[in-house]
Amino acid sequence: MKPKYHFLANAKFALEGVLAMLKQEVAFRIELAIIIPAVIISFFLPLDLIEHLFLIVVLFLILILEAVNSSIESCIDLITPNFHPLAKIAKDCASAAVFFSVLLALLVWGVILFSLWGY
Repeated sequence: MKPKYHFLANAKFALEGVLAMLKQEVAFRIELAIIIPAVIISFFLPLDLIEHLFLIVVLFLILILEAVNSSIESCIDLITPNFHPLAKIAKDCASAAVFFSVLLALLVWGVILFSLWGY
């Protein structure tokens, strides 16, 4: 029987996932070291609410996709410790999702900051 949904228990599991990523994923720690100051800086920029939201959302998208990437990699490592071409494709595609989110964040930040200084 499936356990009953409990918000606090599920929030605890999510926080355990964040702690696991902090402990085991270097990329996640690097991204946080860049994203936290960027979010703080964004609040000091003279921007509209929607621009602030765009800046913050694209940064959180990086963290979201990094979590998905880490979960895919962990599942594949659990299934097979050996090299397999399909496992490599799955890991590379998940990594590409993170890469595209970083490119999107750079584009959004670039466009908004560029427009801020009137160029």
